[in-house]
Amino acid sequence: MVTRSTEDMDLAATVGEHDEERPARRLTGRWERFVWVASIAVALLVLKQVFWPFATGNQFYLVIFLGLTLPMVFLCYRMGGTAGEPDNPGPLDWALAVVALLVGLYPVLPIGGGDFAGGYDAFLDRQGILSTPDIIAGALLLVLVLEATRRTTGLVLPVVCLVFLAYAYYGGYLPQDWDIAHAGVDFSQIINALYNDQSGFYGIPLDVAATYIVLFTIYGAVLSASGAGTFFVDLSFAAFRRSRTAPGRTAAMSGFLLGTVSGSGTATTVSLGAITWPVLRRAGYPRENAGGLLAASGIGAILSPPTLGAAAFIIAEYLQVSYFTVLLWAIVPTVLYYLGIAFAVEADARRFGAKAVDIETPPVWQVLKHGGYHFLSLVIIVVFLALDIPPFTAVVYATGVAALFALISQLVRGGSVLGWLRLVADALAEGIRGALPVVAVCAAAGVITSTITKTGLGQELAAALVDGARNMASNETAVLVLTAVFAAVAVSVLGLAVPVTASFIIAWVVLGPALAHLHVAPPEVAMFIFYYAVLSEVTPPTALAAVAAAAITGGSVMKTMWQTWKYTLPAFLVPLAFVLTDNGSALLLQQDAVTVLWVAVVSALGVAALAVVTGGWLFGPARWPERALCVPAALLLLYLQPLSIAIGVGFFVAAVVVHLAGRRTPREQGAP
Repeated sequence: MVTRSTEDMDLAATVGEHDEERPARRLTGRWERFVWVASIAVALLVLKQVFWPFATGNQFYLVIFLGLTLPMVFLCYRMGGTAGEPDNPGPLDWALAVVALLVGLYPVLPIGGGDFAGGYDAFLDRQGILSTPDIIAGALLLVLVLEATRRTTGLVLPVVCLVFLAYAYYGGYLPQDWDIAHAGVDFSQIINALYNDQSGFYGIPLDVAATYIVLFTIYGAVLSASGAGTFFVDLSFAAFRRSRTAPGRTAAMSGFLLGTVSGSGTATTVSLGAITWPVLRRAGYPRENAGGLLAASGIGAILSPPTLGAAAFIIAEYLQVSYFTVLLWAIVPTVLYYLGIAFAVEADARRFGAKAVDIETPPVWQVLKHGGYHFLSLVIIVVFLALDIPPFTAVVYATGVAALFALISQLVRGGSVLGWLRLVADALAEGIRGALPVVAVCAAAGVITSTITKTGLGQELAAALVDGARNMASNETAVLVLTAVFAAVAVSVLGLAVPVTASFIIAWVVLGPALAHLHVAPPEVAMFIFYYAVLSEVTPPTALAAVAAAAITGGSVMKTMWQTWKYTLPAFLVPLAFVLTDNGSALLLQQDAVTVLWVAVVSALGVAALAVVTGGWLFGPARWPERALCVPAALLLLYLQPLSIAIGVGFFVAAVVVHLAGRRTPREQGAP
């Protein structure tokens, strides 16, 4: 079974303290063994569904999946307080787990009597006319889902769900001249929509969690268990060797690679910081700047192909496109994001007088020779997706390849097949346990989406947002700009309180229609919301990834947040370019190759201008006139219209001229 070193536990505690997801219990003894066995059983169920799906349909599988995973939340996550020794579930936790198992599986259990029959088909036949036992079971499941969400992510999301439920029930009491007023939904119909409808607990969010996210979580656990994380860091150190910018580049590259085995921006930040902060410190990085770089690198991992964040799978389902298509949309924004980090690293290395750090690493070719096989499973995912093979099938094959190479590595090091089987079993269990918070969040998100669908609230709020923008401006372009800015702020603020996945789902159903009303295409809307939902992890005043980085480096939390914002500024502005002009769709590869190329080049120039503003460096230290000129240059360049681009280029050229003149003047004044 899973055994953790003290160092691993310390890292897990740091992640749990600062991540959106609460830390899980540290189970011991028979409780650990029970959860281990249950997790493997759920993992086998998930794998079975990929190749031999239930003939009764996907919703039948979702009922079983939620019925088995929800009880595990009460066993793996504490009700409150801090971890103790031992930190095992108590009688109340077991009672909640048993009730969750019963009401979760109730729709498929052959329990009947009186005026109603048992079994799944009979349960579906009662849609809209639930029996009293159905309503009781559904109400209990609602309470348990909210409690599971509170245990895993905190109080905010359950409160948001309760607000939406109250709106559904009491909406009929609102003044009828209010746009958001409706006829009201009685309690039995609320439970029916949640429990016996595809827009409730068993809607798209849970479907994505049960078919995509959990498989990618298992893949990440297997990849990590095979030693991929260590290889990725070793490769990053070997790639840049010895130069004053090498430590910063190494941190950025390591973050990108480690994200493929983590899937969490904060977790990646903590893992990355534990390894690279000592090197950054030796290079002369101030604590806050190093923390900002670590947080930006950690978050970049879930903005980037080939894995992206959990919300990317929901985008694919909502838009009915392949996951590979979503990966393609993310390519150019990812390049621009890391280009911004690269510019900032180059500027910081010069401003701080960073020193080269000697790190004993073998040459790149030798590192690749010994561990390059770790890339093969990632390549398999991309190739299979390109061949239009479903992502859940692709990731299962990739997981098998990663496990196979782990076996070979185990045997080469003198290990045994039995040891390998234990490693794979531990990874399967760890993957399921790692997905539990996402399962709880996705089930809770069904409460919100179901309420919005039932009451039409999304369209009303979207119309109110657009009307607010129209009250401030009459020009349609200005209305779009204001709406996009309001939406960006709303998603960022929403993300301060709820996890990324829930933030995306809520914003999609509330803010998405507002942008769609202004003729923004669905791909641009989805990616716009996705980026701001993810960036909430580095948005002050919470900025969870930055707080975690500050805990690693010992720097000031607020200063680290602002340094993180400096590194990630391009990611905050580039999504606006998606939606403000027709050319913005080229950033998502939605246009011809020539348009994509020139739009990418212009956007890169805009990112460079932003780097001058935030980094204070051009060809040397940039003074305030150059930095001031680069502000309109960046904004105009990212508004991808020919006239604004021409003016933006003019501002940037002016900044360069002023900068060069300023550098030349002191030498000329000192000449004899």
